[in-house]
Amino acid sequence: MIIRRLGKLPSKGRRTLTLDNGTENAKHEKVTAKLGMKCFFARPYASWQRGTNENINGLVRWYLPKGTDFSKIDKEHLKLIEYLINSRPRKCLGYKTPLEVAASSVALAG
Repeated sequence: MIIRRLGKLPSKGRRTLTLDNGTENAKHEKVTAKLGMKCFFARPYASWQRGTNENINGLVRWYLPKGTDFSKIDKEHLKLIEYLINSRPRKCLGYKTPLEVAASSVALAG
């Protein structure tokens, strides 16, 4: 799923990926091979090394609290949550939204 989703971004927008040490990231070499992204791992119990990730996790938990049964959430609901999170201005992006920044990197076909 990481390759499919991040592969849609321009290569300039997907240079590195910071991961935690969970088993869900065991095949990180495939991401590097397929997308050319360098993967970094945070030290265990060092959440400050993944500040942006932790912030986004908190935003996701706003919409999907702990204990949520993800098998009961449809794709449209997930797309809405993704849109809402990516429509929030970020200080690290000069108070632009991730969608604004991504749109400026994509050439429009005309």
